[in-house]
Amino acid sequence: MRALKILVIVMGVMLVVGFAALFGVVAGRVSRGGPTPAAVREFASLPIDIPRGARIEAMTAGPDRVILALLLPDGGRQLVVIDLARGARLGTIELRPVP
Repeated sequence: MRALKILVIVMGVMLVVGFAALFGVVAGRVSRGGPTPAAVREFASLPIDIPRGARIEAMTAGPDRVILALLLPDGGRQLVVIDLARGARLGTIELRPVP
């Protein structure tokens, strides 16, 4: 029974010390402040031309690119690849059905 009492007291002390250490780490990080915000880059907004009458069917974004899936007025399809860093059109991919 004596060993059980000692074990309970030791675990209680460990809990108090653990919470104190956790509180100290959190308080230290808050007082130092978080990381400084990165410099905000301006977005270069260039107009992206799409064919007249075309409709954007879908859009997919990657880490540095956006791909627009266009439905053309004549029924054809086209993919437009846009660079997010510059806001410029990188290219166009024509999609044609195989006969």
